[in-house]
Amino acid sequence: QVQLVESGGGLVQAGGSLRLSCAASGRTFSWSAMGWFRQAPGKEREFVAGCSWSGGNTVYGDPVKGRFTISRGMAKNTVFLQMNSLKPEDTAVYYCAADGSSHPSDYLPSVNEYDYWGQGTQVTVSS
Repeated sequence: QVQLVESGGGLVQAGGSLRLSCAASGRTFSWSAMGWFRQAPGKEREFVAGCSWSGGNTVYGDPVKGRFTISRGMAKNTVFLQMNSLKPEDTAVYYCAADGSSHPSDYLPSVNEYDYWGQGTQVTVSS
């Protein structure tokens, strides 16, 4: 059974930083892209960032460009999201996601191609 487990969420003041981690298990994700989404209360799920299997190709949602950085771990079944200069509007449940298909190492899936999801971790930014 595929499982994605996020960690690293919490409460932080505006301007602060958090680092989210996600570990995938249950199948090999060595050839899969991984990413992060978020959902704030009363809003739709929003794409945050995506990272190819190689780690060499990344993409970000406009609200987080220049502040967040996504990266893959050496084991490739992990993905991280470094969040700097946090704002109250970044408050949301953050979800890790993985593309279930194998692609070339620098492939970035569309937001609709993510097949597996974690349970989410809460990030709260106070003003």
